[in-house]
Amino acid sequence: MTRDLALTLLAALPAEVGPGLSDAELDAVEARFGFRFAADHRTFLQAGLPLGKSWPDWRGADPEELRGRLDWPTHGVMFDVKHGFWYPGWGTEPESRQQALQLAAARLREVPQLVPVYSHRYLPGIKGEIGHPVLSVYQTDIIYYGNDLADYLRHEFGIGPSRSLAATRTTLPFWSYFLDDDDGGLAEDTTTTPHDPYAATAQEAVENLRMLAIELSVGRGVDTDTLVQAALVAYALGADSPALRDLASYSLRDGGEAQRLFSQALDELDLTAQLPSTDRDARWTLLRWWLELISNGSMDAIEGGKLINEAGDRLGCSEALRSFRAWTIQWDDWSEDWGMPREVYKQRIVDDARRLLAGPWPPPS
Repeated sequence: MTRDLALTLLAALPAEVGPGLSDAELDAVEARFGFRFAADHRTFLQAGLPLGKSWPDWRGADPEELRGRLDWPTHGVMFDVKHGFWYPGWGTEPESRQQALQLAAARLREVPQLVPVYSHRYLPGIKGEIGHPVLSVYQTDIIYYGNDLADYLRHEFGIGPSRSLAATRTTLPFWSYFLDDDDGGLAEDTTTTPHDPYAATAQEAVENLRMLAIELSVGRGVDTDTLVQAALVAYALGADSPALRDLASYSLRDGGEAQRLFSQALDELDLTAQLPSTDRDARWTLLRWWLELISNGSMDAIEGGKLINEAGDRLGCSEALRSFRAWTIQWDDWSEDWGMPREVYKQRIVDDARRLLAGPWPPPS
């Protein structure tokens, strides 16, 4: 989104357009409501402020109205929780509906803020980032409505060709859970971390179990084979509990039973209390684990580099991790006429992983 593109789009909108917001006005809105506009959203609003019933008037609207629009997505999720919805990344659903509502409310305070663009169309508010898709949000009925802000405006108002939504992808924490492949999207964190277990002691094996639990806590997929293998390694190295023994010898049962045994083993090994208390802390813990796996050779450097890229996007620290994106891109684009071995880029990822592990944690953004 450039200023020229924003002006072109604004001129084509069927809406009155007021003067653009200044940096000071945008900063004041962010400070008052505690969120950040994405970079493309900010550029758009600096070029002009669309006005009318369905447009948020960031300059002159009643603050309570703006707060209501900002809270609309999470209030909609809470409505569905009240009527039985439960997000798997929040862990085991409490038996009491009141406790479920309390836990859901606490977890929703941690998810990325969705910022209204028009009516119930929202753009993730992640400072400095561009290119996130615009979402149409109505409770947990959430669909793509544009590949990015410019594409959305073309699509919503018929002011130019828009790209197929089949090309849309997002790894936005929590919200992308509702965007399945049928809508052209990619569900959040659906694959198990691709690594070779490296445990040589019971302590290391139990730590691997904890990491798998953290993956599950943020909504990542962990397949049954991985759970069984991790339990088998831990048991063989001396860790023990009734559920761990059952999981290590698991066969010919459904995946739900394996998940239950894994959860029970976590309790028996006193690991549940050691899990991070917030989604953000959990993701930082996973990021460090991935760096360790890259550093010790337990995970392919290119696969690991791509995971680090995604983690940086989710945590809003892409700048601190941008070298991983560069090395993975150059690995993908490499050709023989570059005059250097392709393996150089793998080694650079390993070197950067070790550099980050040796420095302050979390790394400065």
